Amino acid sequence: MNILNQIFNKVTPLPVGTHHMQAMQDEKPYRLHLRLQKDGSGLLILNAATVMQLNPTAAECAFHFIKGSSPEEAAKQISARYRVDRKTALADFNNFADRIHDLISTPDLDPASFLDFERAQPHSTDSTLRLDCALTYKLPENNHTEYAPVKRVARELTTQEWQTILDKAWQAGIPHIIFTGGEATLREDLPQLIAHAEKNGQVCGLLTDGLKLANKEYLGLLLQTGLDHVMVILQPDQPRSWEAIEIIIPQDLFLTVHLTLNRENLSEAKNILQKLAELGVENISLSTSESDFLDDLLELQDTANSLGLAIRWDLPVPYSASHPVAFETVDEEIPDGAGKTWMYVEPDGDVLPAQGEADKILGNFLRDTWESISK
Repeated sequence: MNILNQIFNKVTPLPVGTHHMQAMQDEKPYRLHLRLQKDGSGLLILNAATVMQLNPTAAECAFHFIKGSSPEEAAKQISARYRVDRKTALADFNNFADRIHDLISTPDLDPASFLDFERAQPHSTDSTLRLDCALTYKLPENNHTEYAPVKRVARELTTQEWQTILDKAWQAGIPHIIFTGGEATLREDLPQLIAHAEKNGQVCGLLTDGLKLANKEYLGLLLQTGLDHVMVILQPDQPRSWEAIEIIIPQDLFLTVHLTLNRENLSEAKNILQKLAELGVENISLSTSESDFLDDLLELQDTANSLGLAIRWDLPVPYSASHPVAFETVDEEIPDGAGKTWMYVEPDGDVLPAQGEADKILGNFLRDTWESISK
């Protein structure tokens, strides 16, 4: 009877939770987050850009990979849990590890076709993977502040309050934080908040006009504290904006450049993309400030493709004069992850499904639990 019970007992999955791994000092930089679900399946997230859905066996392989288990120990555990022979378990684990190393070493590799994983686009999962944190709605001097809804919030959260939100997000299993605004670099505590997210193990991004990043010392500080990626809102007529991009490109930092198509730059838009490509920019984000330019935006998308520029559609754009929250996406086939895969936190802690949806406050992340906000 004991033998029959061992054969037919349901496999007990690994405990629910989030596990984190990052590259050793001499390795190519990367971060892995594994979120184990109640049914034993998991989400494996590489640099908050590639999301793979794993069945329970693959999730256990990922668990041992992240924990640094030896292949022999991993095979022993997998063999015992799933009742396969140890030789097969060892081969499965080694195969999994090899495919993960391939993914890490080849960023543009599609894991769905080459690595044979069961993969999900980041916006196709019900799990919240990213929190967009508007630290402030303030803008630099000489900007048109009417586009930044400073009157929407009674106050800005303190450093400690933002740190509390970052901790609550991590405890809720949210591995990706993006600091935005307004202009996030106006907050003197930005390096401190990036460092706190880094300490938690969260992937950390920044959306900025980039002008302050033209200061190499300041950029170096953000890199040292743990900044993983940045999106620079390009101001084509501002030399310092181009200077910032040139300074960022050689750094160990994933860069996306955002361009908003408007009446001022419409005639030069293709030349702007050409210049970005020549500088070595690889990723761009496109939007338009007016519905009349949607056809032009689609044409600009074709130009970007011809230049080998990868287009990123799912990142937010800071509130500012030339980048209002409108017409950011023109491809109807792009899934909408707002309120599901990503959420937006205002400077006072109120949570919205996405930037600009001010009439849909889900709660306040400082005061309310994540369970009540995300239900």
